[in-house]
Amino acid sequence: MSPSLLHPIPGAAARAFLASGKRHFLLTGGRGAGKSTLLAAVLPLLGAGDGPDILTFARKGQGVYLRTARGACTPIGVFDPSLPGPDTRMCPLPDGFAPGIAALDAAPAGAWVTVDEIGYLETGCPPYRAALEAAFDRCRVAAAVRKADLPFLRALLARPDVFVLDLDRPHDPGCVVMASGLGVRFGPGGKLLADFQSRPMLGRALDATDRLFSPNRRIVVTRSEDAAAFCRKEGVPVLLHALPNRSDTIRLGLEALGDPEGCLFCPADQPLLTAETVQALLFCAAHDPNAVWRPAHDGQPGAPVFFPPCLLPQLKTLAPGQGGRSVLKDAPCPVRLLDCPDGRELADVDTPADLAALEAAAQT
Repeated sequence: MSPSLLHPIPGAAARAFLASGKRHFLLTGGRGAGKSTLLAAVLPLLGAGDGPDILTFARKGQGVYLRTARGACTPIGVFDPSLPGPDTRMCPLPDGFAPGIAALDAAPAGAWVTVDEIGYLETGCPPYRAALEAAFDRCRVAAAVRKADLPFLRALLARPDVFVLDLDRPHDPGCVVMASGLGVRFGPGGKLLADFQSRPMLGRALDATDRLFSPNRRIVVTRSEDAAAFCRKEGVPVLLHALPNRSDTIRLGLEALGDPEGCLFCPADQPLLTAETVQALLFCAAHDPNAVWRPAHDGQPGAPVFFPPCLLPQLKTLAPGQGGRSVLKDAPCPVRLLDCPDGRELADVDTPADLAALEAAAQT
């Protein structure tokens, strides 16, 4: 399972949802996946309030209860040790859903409705299911959905107007950190290990991609022996080569990664790039895996760029002198943009003056 889904950043989840253009935000996963914690952190970022309108919670060995924002609390399931377990030993109590139905019916059109969580007990109460479906048609819904193979839950997650973040999904993308530039304009010593806020600039790229990929799915490709030594010291896989072209860097990186579910190509010279932006791109790619994803500020696209699996064969066979842009120009899939409010994240460094200007900007 991808660490990007094990360690979700709330801001990344919210930005990916906004970039998707969808109406509803759903988190799904098994017990203990962190759905409720992440939902509570994301709600304020969506303008959806600081807590759920409808909350369900369990008391071990007793039952499951529903509470609405107005404070009504009723049992919706009672523990029955004779039922198969361990996750389905609750017998539904349909009458307990009445406050939830009333709360859903009272929600104004277009308003946010939040539910934590929707699970298998709901299948035992058709009126509550109908109220939920009506809320999806009339309102905006942010909810945690229990991972279960049930028709009602599958139907909610399959709606074309929902953004789904599956905390159990084994999404396994790759990352190539592009560190093969000669840095001629930067001057002696090169830019990769130039200091930026007490950290080598290459180290900033490693920080922005840290823990967001499986250990064997991130690699630095470089022509610098010093940069390679730094990566080894950091415990990051690195490929040292002496080939001349950008196409070589791309091909070598992809070959080293095996067969990833798409790949993010991350420059090593954007020292203000954040892990939140990188993870937001990965969430976008997990939700819409057939598109190219890239960050943009004021409508101007930048890097890093996520390429879907369908384009990786073309990237592996680029002609000398070509790069990813040549693939994007005739890509048979859409190129979609993730808004990046701080344009400094997308700024790269070519000269010592660039580095000094970005470091000064970072202090403001």
